[in-house]
Amino acid sequence: MNPSLSRRLWVKVPAVSLLAASLGLSAWAQNTPPALAKPTDWPAVEAAAKGQTVYFNAWGGGDAINAYIAWAAKEAKARYGVDVRHVKITDAAEVVKRIQTELAAGKRTDGSVDLMWVNGENFRNLKNANALYGPWATQLPSWALVDTAKPVQSDFSVPTDGFESPWGTAQLTFLADRATTATPPRSAAEWLAFARANPGRTSYPKPPDFHGTTFLKQLLLELTPDRATLQQPVTAAAFAKATAPLWPYLEQLHPLQWRQGKAFPASAADMHRMLADGELRMSLTFNPNEGANLIATKQLPATAYSFGFTGGTIGNVHFVAIPVNARAKAGALVFANFLLSAEAQAHKADTAVWGDGTVLDKAKLPAALQARLGKTAPGALAEAVPTLAEPHASWVEALEAEWLKRFGSR
Repeated sequence: MNPSLSRRLWVKVPAVSLLAASLGLSAWAQNTPPALAKPTDWPAVEAAAKGQTVYFNAWGGGDAINAYIAWAAKEAKARYGVDVRHVKITDAAEVVKRIQTELAAGKRTDGSVDLMWVNGENFRNLKNANALYGPWATQLPSWALVDTAKPVQSDFSVPTDGFESPWGTAQLTFLADRATTATPPRSAAEWLAFARANPGRTSYPKPPDFHGTTFLKQLLLELTPDRATLQQPVTAAAFAKATAPLWPYLEQLHPLQWRQGKAFPASAADMHRMLADGELRMSLTFNPNEGANLIATKQLPATAYSFGFTGGTIGNVHFVAIPVNARAKAGALVFANFLLSAEAQAHKADTAVWGDGTVLDKAKLPAALQARLGKTAPGALAEAVPTLAEPHASWVEALEAEWLKRFGSR
């Protein structure tokens, strides 16, 4: 996620497999009501969608994101007769609990969620519980434009199998101010050295905040002796071995941080403000274009810039999915297809709008749209930074739990 994906998209759902068993859900045959045309019959889907109201549950904490969703909803109404209502959420955990409760109560066709913004552990748990409608994503007309070289068919090492449609890309990006930090750290080792040279001027959000957890995963990817292990479901033995270098690193880093590591910023937004005030020398984001937005809105000075680590930074794709008990499945399909369209993706990628990375193959697009997708702005990430794959979704909970055990009460 973009703050796009803060903790709102990762949620712990207990006993989901038991829920699935109790409901007797299974694959497409039961996840597709007979009255709904399959996505392969797109004219029939569009006809069924007309007049439907789609309740799109998505994070509501970003002005630029909210404005983009409002634009997309207006377009969907004008073009397809679909009324999209943005249900602004702060934590996807509440959405998943609602879906879980509705299914347990036998609400198989009249759920309150028609489309949701998801990825990571959240998707894995819903998929394992057979609580998602599909598969449908690769049958959308707009899928032909997707860049399949990107991780659009795997979500935190979990195959998507067509149960969610890619919406945008994100990558951990750091922010600094040239007026105070002309040469930023380019690795975990350099980050620690920078903290030593600038005591009290570095930090990261407290896990389980999404950005804080992402920073931990970035360190883990660099420090672990066997990165491939992180792509497999976590086990106690694998966790102990993989994280063995991480905890001593943090024990060295924390006393050098803001407030000696006894307190942490609540969010990346707080870090942006602290960077602007000079309290911190660096901040972080999961949107490589957010620096440009922050400069444009005067939240950061014009001397701010974005950078990455030489060896790469963690990145992923975020998606939209349809719960199995959604009321307006046809409308959700039509809206998801529009979100994936060349026009909608180009508008979303504009740094003056949102600046969220596209999931499309630019070579498949008209020259005018290629140019729009290639535009940048001062403060956005201008350098090529390799993308490191997310660990398997199961590592998130284990990593956060151990961090909280070791550092959460200090």
